[in-house]
Amino acid sequence: MQQSQTFFDQMRNGIQLSGPPQRIISLVPSQTELLFDLGLDSEVVGITKYCIHPPEWKLRKAIVGGTKNFQLDIIESLKPDLIIGNREENTRDLILELYRHKYAVWMSEIYTLEDALQMIDKIGLLVNRADQANKLVAQIKHGFESLMKCPPLKVLYLIWRKPWMAAGRDTFINSMLEKIGLENCLPALSRYPELSNDELKALDPECVFLSSEPYPFKEKHIAELRLILPNARIQLVDGEMFSWYGSRLTKAVEYLKQLTLS
Repeated sequence: MQQSQTFFDQMRNGIQLSGPPQRIISLVPSQTELLFDLGLDSEVVGITKYCIHPPEWKLRKAIVGGTKNFQLDIIESLKPDLIIGNREENTRDLILELYRHKYAVWMSEIYTLEDALQMIDKIGLLVNRADQANKLVAQIKHGFESLMKCPPLKVLYLIWRKPWMAAGRDTFINSMLEKIGLENCLPALSRYPELSNDELKALDPECVFLSSEPYPFKEKHIAELRLILPNARIQLVDGEMFSWYGSRLTKAVEYLKQLTLS
């Protein structure tokens, strides 16, 4: 019998596995894509309805629900030997319920690019794809080192409408803005604060990014914001490139290189 090995997640919790996991459920879209890019396929048996990359997995894998309302009965039916989640993406009470059912749950906790690279390394070890993970990490590091810095503009990154919500400090989005040389308008506010029209005006950002997710901002919202912030440069951005912290970071580098603050 193979001896079990202890793996620690980014919340410092340990899980024991007696071998490479063969029935994995991923509760986080960016980490689902990472598993695919590490070369896994049949080992992944369940994903969420928001796991859109790779698209073919939505047709072939069991859907366990959303990231914050996954269904425990479906998870139980899949008999997973590993569940991969994230502290921010997943609901605390449901994760605690998975712990109570004695599932092996590995949780990421990511605020910076460095956290994301550590997560990729740790999941690579966890699923017996350490070499592939090391190559991904090296590629991402090299890509970000080659990035030219943007002009040091004050940026407001909006993720929601009615109410307006923005990315503050202690977010991966904030880390990405800093990596490309931009200054977040909300350095004193944590996580995702709600903002009124008057508060938007008081921030007086030089540039506003309207994310494609979780709220699907469109061109019509640029006109709406211009009534509130007539002096700001306002543009739509691909939210995956600022908030997905798995292997999509390889694509984010090229996207950020082409980002124009117009």
